[in-house]
Amino acid sequence: MTTRLGSLNEFCWMDLKTRDLAGTATFFSKTLGWHFAVDEKDWRKATKIAIDGHLIGGVSDLANPVYPAGTPAHIAYYLAVDDIDRRAEAAEVNGARLVVPPFDAGDQGRMATLIDPVGAAFSLWQPHHFTGWKFPPRSAGAPHRMVLACDQPDKARHFYEETTGTPLICADFIATRGPSASAPQWELAVAVGDPDSVVVRAHDYGQDSVTWSEESGRRVVRLSSPEGLTFQVRRLEQ
Repeated sequence: MTTRLGSLNEFCWMDLKTRDLAGTATFFSKTLGWHFAVDEKDWRKATKIAIDGHLIGGVSDLANPVYPAGTPAHIAYYLAVDDIDRRAEAAEVNGARLVVPPFDAGDQGRMATLIDPVGAAFSLWQPHHFTGWKFPPRSAGAPHRMVLACDQPDKARHFYEETTGTPLICADFIATRGPSASAPQWELAVAVGDPDSVVVRAHDYGQDSVTWSEESGRRVVRLSSPEGLTFQVRRLEQ
């Protein structure tokens, strides 16, 4: 069976944490075709993100008192594991810092949040009733790969392999150096049929935070919302 995002020991979910839920929904709906709607089946009435009817993520309002004042907008990514307590312990042994210890998220699963040895935040997710995103292969607008750019990509790759017990097949670890390099963070690469049209729609929206770059011989668009929520956009491989 082909390994892809959503499999065990791969990233399986994202949560957009924003102070402008309406603006975030409008921006990504217009640029990437994502559909934002309240999940009436969820007791929290949480807003979920879907593409062609397939769930790919959620949205959290940073105005909620559960978040410390001043928490910046960001995206939380969840890595599916078999035993979160054991994997969180392995992560700490291999140099991670535990930020939120493992806890039960209702009957949906069990999670923990950590900072890896190169400084990137991530969450672990042990699924119970909720396994994460599911979508057909090569779906336009859907998650494609995870990317971590940092100054020690080999160290990062080794850390995640030691933590999960297996290599992350659907993740790319890219070297960045110099004063212009940004702080390490995971980014999701989204696959679309025409990246140029995404750039046009972003400009039509009035957002100029769109850049082109070359990574691993591939032309990549980096798309940022007005709050700075950033995704890579790649051409869908047929």
